[in-house]
Amino acid sequence: MRIHHIGYLVKKMDKAIPSFEALGYTLTVPATWDSRRNADICFLENDGYRVELICPSKESALFPLLKQYSNSPYHICYICDDLIQAIENLKQQKFMLFKEPAPAPVIGAGARVAFLISNRAGMIELVEGI
Repeated sequence: MRIHHIGYLVKKMDKAIPSFEALGYTLTVPATWDSRRNADICFLENDGYRVELICPSKESALFPLLKQYSNSPYHICYICDDLIQAIENLKQQKFMLFKEPAPAPVIGAGARVAFLISNRAGMIELVEGI
């Protein structure tokens, strides 16, 4: 699987974007409200590397994670061709699915994502359909 992006949880999107731009990143997808995740999400790229900034609202299931991951990376997203098959393969490697496959419109119109966790690899996201 290839890496699609590194996900960062941020407290303030309007302050985080300029910080990444100062590091040479270019905003490729402006901050967009994702109603499924109750968060603003944007993407930036630098020399082929892509980061996703996620700024959750207080109603978001991600909001409590800000205490642990505030303004820092918290997942790596991998591209897969078959989301269900990739999930099954990773379950055999002791990954646990904790966010069922769901649309990810900010990534792309046909994109679906799922989140898994492993006590050895941490949290990962899988994306299909890009």
